[in-house]
Amino acid sequence: MQADHVIIGSGINGLVAASLLALKGRKVLVLEREATLGGCMRSEEVTLPGFTHDVMAATFVLFMTGPAGGELGPHLARHGFEYCHSPNPTAVLRPDGSALALTMDQAANVAAFNALAAGDGDRHAADVGQIAADAPFLFALLGGNLWSWQTARLLFGQMRKRGARGLAAWMGTALAPARGWLEANYKSPDVQALWAPWVLHTGLTPESTYSAQMGKVIAFALEAAGAPIVKGGSAAAVAAFKGLIEEKGGVLRTEADVERIVVRDGRVTGVRLAGGEEISCSSVLASVAPGQLYERLLEDTDLTQDKAATGQFRHGRGDFQLHYALDKHPEWLSPGLDDVALIHLTDGIDAVSKSANEAERGMLPETPTICVGQPHRLDPSRCPDGKAILWLQIPDAPRTIKGDAAGEIDGKEWDEETREAFADRLETMLSRHIKDFDKIKLARRAYSPRDLESMNVNLVGGDPYGGHCGIDQFFIWRPFAHSTNGTGPVKGLIHIGASTHPGPGLGGGSGFNAAKRLGA
Repeated sequence: MQADHVIIGSGINGLVAASLLALKGRKVLVLEREATLGGCMRSEEVTLPGFTHDVMAATFVLFMTGPAGGELGPHLARHGFEYCHSPNPTAVLRPDGSALALTMDQAANVAAFNALAAGDGDRHAADVGQIAADAPFLFALLGGNLWSWQTARLLFGQMRKRGARGLAAWMGTALAPARGWLEANYKSPDVQALWAPWVLHTGLTPESTYSAQMGKVIAFALEAAGAPIVKGGSAAAVAAFKGLIEEKGGVLRTEADVERIVVRDGRVTGVRLAGGEEISCSSVLASVAPGQLYERLLEDTDLTQDKAATGQFRHGRGDFQLHYALDKHPEWLSPGLDDVALIHLTDGIDAVSKSANEAERGMLPETPTICVGQPHRLDPSRCPDGKAILWLQIPDAPRTIKGDAAGEIDGKEWDEETREAFADRLETMLSRHIKDFDKIKLARRAYSPRDLESMNVNLVGGDPYGGHCGIDQFFIWRPFAHSTNGTGPVKGLIHIGASTHPGPGLGGGSGFNAAKRLGA
């Protein structure tokens, strides 16, 4: 068999690249090692029949607002891709029962924040307003090909506009941590608590460099675009991509484990599957973690610098997922949460910092930061009439366990006993805020970091972000300090996925950039 482009991996970036190239008439072949397409986009009845859960990724705001979604949206809609929304994208619920919800109405948010602390609403309007004003420049840096003449021209234009010192000041401000931003600008603990946990979803912590800027970007995006999910589940999005790619002549294969990228004279000539089948091509887009690429797929290729850098590449915290089937919609003990898409259970900046730090040190957090999704409120098709589902993500689980910060769980491995004990801790926290939770709980299903890695080999240690997202492994330094737009010494090979710029999330940015570089 022969293809113009072979895409290894069927996550969001692989599917975006394959779709764009197929639309240009290229012969594309997507090879997925697992039995199911989609990478982190999986929807299954994991608790009870009729209850459809997004096992991992669920929220599509990055795709909906990004260039990939803008270009592919009309094509995918023909194949059943449909967004579901809530006017209340997020909220925070603190241990004492105090809660604060964000709406998609900025005036309402300003009024609510000002009522909590004079000036907090005005500060919010200024923060998201500055993101809007900087959007063309900022989002080009966050999502574009950084090593390019286009970016060079953009920076030169900003220097002319702001002056050299002004541009340096802008960059310096953008590197601030979220803790500094929130504590210096917001007096209300509730407003601080609303935004603090969101930095975890970017692979950062409140103390991380540039986490303030990411927090402001998230505030801007949630208020402007909400927290949309896909009708029918993330798997419905995958089905739409599959339909589009096949409509344009592309092929997608599951249980097709690529064992080697074949390189001759410094150029890609094809791939070899684990069973020995060879497929010829002149272009490979590899949506894999660095370890998979350089220690397995290119094991026979002399790439001294890249392989040395792979040994220094760091993965981030693990992810823990917990899913519930409920007999009815949960009755929250705090008002205003019924229709919120994503609710964080945390006490604020210090609590988020503590749980993240414990996880990074290999400890099971004493009080984990919990993100609770209510998909059935946005998409009633997810469960039988009158029933409910909850999607819980804990973005601060340890990849490897050294101990328990609470001193209650003895397990040092992510085995079933430890997983369920940790899930019990989470359930205890959750049930304090929902009336008669034990009476409405029908079933639950937990996934540890080890479980997630077993479903997707690129989630190393359950890290859902493709590697640590600190400044030294981000932007022009992702995945390595010497990286250049996913390209390297092997001609015809482009590294895409969460481990490459622009990083993790359901935006499809690296797949989009790679496809455009190839003429899509």
